[in-house]
Amino acid sequence: MTKILAVDDDRQILKLIRNALAKEGYEVTVQNDPLELKNLNLTDYQLILLDVMMPGMDGFTLCEEIRGKVDCPILFLTAKTTEADIMKGLGIGGDDYVTKPFGIGELRARVAAHLRRETREKKHVVSIDGVRLYLKEKKVCYGDRELGFTKSEYAICEYLALNHGQVFSKDRIYEHVFGYEKESDNSVITEHVKNIRAKCQKAGFAPIETVWGIGYRWR
Repeated sequence: MTKILAVDDDRQILKLIRNALAKEGYEVTVQNDPLELKNLNLTDYQLILLDVMMPGMDGFTLCEEIRGKVDCPILFLTAKTTEADIMKGLGIGGDDYVTKPFGIGELRARVAAHLRRETREKKHVVSIDGVRLYLKEKKVCYGDRELGFTKSEYAICEYLALNHGQVFSKDRIYEHVFGYEKESDNSVITEHVKNIRAKCQKAGFAPIETVWGIGYRWR
């Protein structure tokens, strides 16, 4: 399920947002205190809505703080629509504005549009059903636990996870992970997947599915 985070100091607006987007099938988390975001794992969300005018920390400052941690679209909720404000918001990593007061239809349409066209290259963290892949650090975590994958095991996980839902043959996975120049048998992929599954099973999850006669895919 697509997860959305909405941050606004106005509880009534948060209630409106949650009700409007929940009816579209989104899982919406609301927060009226931007300083409390430290208790959330922001990489779990596929889109973030930020109010600009908030006490304690405004939306622009908050956007600057979190943009280095997340790749998802960030939309500002604001009555400030001067050219300077728009340029500032987009310049620090925001993707769009939703002008207050806004209609439910407009909010739904803008959120849906950004989720449809979201093709931002993932640079930081990919989160899929509780599994987090840290792309720079080359590590995988589930819950609070880091799985001790080898370099090759991580490469297989990253390839499948970034293309989750798609089925890849052992030959295709081998070519991606090791390249054509390596002299080996694609049966090594089978062994690596066994090791990955064993480590995942100890952590309490099973992300890689076998599609018999074809290959593997990330659930």
